[in-house]
Amino acid sequence: MTGFTDHARKAEASLRGLFPPTPLQRNGHLSARYGAEILLKREDLTPVRSYKLRGAFNAMRKVLVARPDQGVFVCASAGNHAQGVAFACRHFGVRGVVFMPVTTPQQKIDKTRSFGGENVEITLTGDYFDDTLAAAQAYCAESGGHFLAPFDDADVIEGQASVAIEILDALEAPPDLVILPVGGGGLAAGIVSVLRETAPRTSVRFVEPAGGASLTAALEAGQPVALPSVDSFVDGAAVARIGERPFAALRGAGRADVLCAPEDRICATMLEMLNVEGIVLEPAGALAVDVLPELAEAIAGKTVVCVTSGGNFDFERLPEVRERAQRHTGLKKYFILRLPQRPGALRDFLDLLGPEDDIARFEYLKKSARNFGTVLIGIETKRAENLPALYARMGERGLVFRDITDDVVLSEFLI
Repeated sequence: MTGFTDHARKAEASLRGLFPPTPLQRNGHLSARYGAEILLKREDLTPVRSYKLRGAFNAMRKVLVARPDQGVFVCASAGNHAQGVAFACRHFGVRGVVFMPVTTPQQKIDKTRSFGGENVEITLTGDYFDDTLAAAQAYCAESGGHFLAPFDDADVIEGQASVAIEILDALEAPPDLVILPVGGGGLAAGIVSVLRETAPRTSVRFVEPAGGASLTAALEAGQPVALPSVDSFVDGAAVARIGERPFAALRGAGRADVLCAPEDRICATMLEMLNVEGIVLEPAGALAVDVLPELAEAIAGKTVVCVTSGGNFDFERLPEVRERAQRHTGLKKYFILRLPQRPGALRDFLDLLGPEDDIARFEYLKKSARNFGTVLIGIETKRAENLPALYARMGERGLVFRDITDDVVLSEFLI
């Protein structure tokens, strides 16, 4: 045992007063599909349904050892980090102040409050996270509080590394491959640091959302850089800038080791895990599983660990997830149709639909000319090949239409 791993093992041992090791489960469905031993490290089964509790707990523990009279702990978060901090504050019996954006969903506010109880005060401020972060840091300076960063903190990284300790302790031999989600980089940095010291033959792949590829940008620039924009759908990993400390541990990664997962494809993975396996994953929690098809040839016959990092999914988002999954798999299309304004025109169009095609949306938009009208149509089907066939029949009939399924601007405005 050396250096960092020694500290990570102590962090892991301290967590046992809080919760048992999360399961490392063989998934029969995925193992059969890929001809490999696919194991899921179920971080979605911690008391706060994410790994974030580990880092928050470890950082707080070490502060209290050094300064038992520390008055208040402060964080800025709209999600899993806030819940981890709240849980740890209640465990240690210390005061915490959690700053959250005004736009934070009530469900997340309520969960944070329930985990922290009377030990935690929630302050809603700022429409955007940068404003919330600035307010939290200003409060820290005024109150003498200790700021608990979500990922760019040595003690937080050390706490997240306890995941690697549990993986290695649960197996007779180190796995061939570990697939890790990356947002701010704290979890990945901690696990990689342990594997380098204790299981150097284990390969690692990193996965980040396509709309928040901060590690990719940092590797290209040679240093952490801020992305010009971020798609917030994968809210547990959509970070504009990877942390300095995490990047120091990850900068040796090759570009081929970093995979980007499209948000719509992640939705399809979430639905599959829910419908087939009964496993509820948030978007960030599905990242490691989502890239398995890309690695299919490389992982055949090997032992692969996918870290499912969280399961804090608000089921009010399920219709959106289903919609995006259908679009990705080709089971749903939207198009604008120029329809002749004459009796029987709609019937002619309906006759073109196949037996597995169903109209999910039909909206008359406006009359573009005296003899034609514009219609927004959404079609759902059971097999992806049905919709190209429908388009071909429409073309043969001479209908003028435009597919807007992948047009972000039009889709958001019209759909």
